[in-house]
Amino acid sequence: MSGSADGTRVHASLLINVRDVFPLARARLDDGAWAYFAGAAGDEVTLQDNEAAWQNLRLLPRIGRNVAGGHTRLSLFGRECAHPILLAPVAYLAWAHADGERATALAAATQGAGYVMSAQASTRLEDVAALVCDEPGRGPLWFQLLPMQDRAQMLAMASRAKASGFEALVLTLDAPLHGVRDRERAAAARRPAGIEAVNLAVPASPAPSSSHLDHAARHGLSWNDVAWLAERCGLPLLVKGVLHAHDALLAEAHGAAGVIVSNHGGRMLDTVQATADALPAVAGALDGRLPLIVDGGLRRGTDVLKALALGADAVMVGRPHAMALAAGGAPGVARWLRLLRDELEIGMALCGCATLDDLTQDLLTLPRPLR
Repeated sequence: MSGSADGTRVHASLLINVRDVFPLARARLDDGAWAYFAGAAGDEVTLQDNEAAWQNLRLLPRIGRNVAGGHTRLSLFGRECAHPILLAPVAYLAWAHADGERATALAAATQGAGYVMSAQASTRLEDVAALVCDEPGRGPLWFQLLPMQDRAQMLAMASRAKASGFEALVLTLDAPLHGVRDRERAAAARRPAGIEAVNLAVPASPAPSSSHLDHAARHGLSWNDVAWLAERCGLPLLVKGVLHAHDALLAEAHGAAGVIVSNHGGRMLDTVQATADALPAVAGALDGRLPLIVDGGLRRGTDVLKALALGADAVMVGRPHAMALAAGGAPGVARWLRLLRDELEIGMALCGCATLDDLTQDLLTLPRPLR
């Protein structure tokens, strides 16, 4: 069970602050669902550091600049976008709200935000695509791919997404097995019956051996696999899970059309580097040759501003949109997105930046130590 006993959700107008979605969602999710959507691996150090790293970057605004006619528009793989915010893939959204991925995708479309549908969605990808593909003013519609042991199965999933209207694929490479999620185990988190990864009609994997390394090897991909998929999938392929600058260069060399700096929200490996700290080196290595996106710990419009100033072209936000869904359904997600976008625009205006191109690293001061 998730949500309140009578199934009601908070009215979207009660979301005054982008962080309001967290306590409102907590009041409506049972302990297992909360542990799943809010938790992370190990001692959750990376979960905390992701947020703190953005907060510890200080803005150095300019004054007296003319920002008349300013905007937040950009282009990603040929689609004109109203702003640089995309919703990151989050699995099993029906556990947060009965309307699940349909509600989230529609809310994103109404706000011009990009939507990246999880491979482990609880709704058929064709149904979500049909719902939003023709929405005017929508943002990018992308689909997440997870590594599969059978290349043909991955290619079939890519073809299915393309035929449905998805415009790019996000290949997640940093999750060949689950992280050590103590909070979920403590809450005995179990998905309710009927909430499944309905798009993954894949035969059950063999039972893992005693070696987690062997299990990861069976469920991971090599760079040669990435190159094979990029050449055949028929859509731009972005590689998600990059933290090391050299891995960004390897992604580029093996056919990736874009790179996503991500540590999976701290859900896989704890104490890895915060994405805000990893971003500058990756941006420097790629030097603008590929679209660069970052996720992890972004909670405010000023965080989005800082990410772009550090070299990202766009951002993806995960946990908060799941919380907004739990708190208020589709209106809750739409309201949260509007608040986040407004904060970005206000921050740009107060920093003297008329367009995203004006967001450069000289707007930031050195971060203070996290601890």
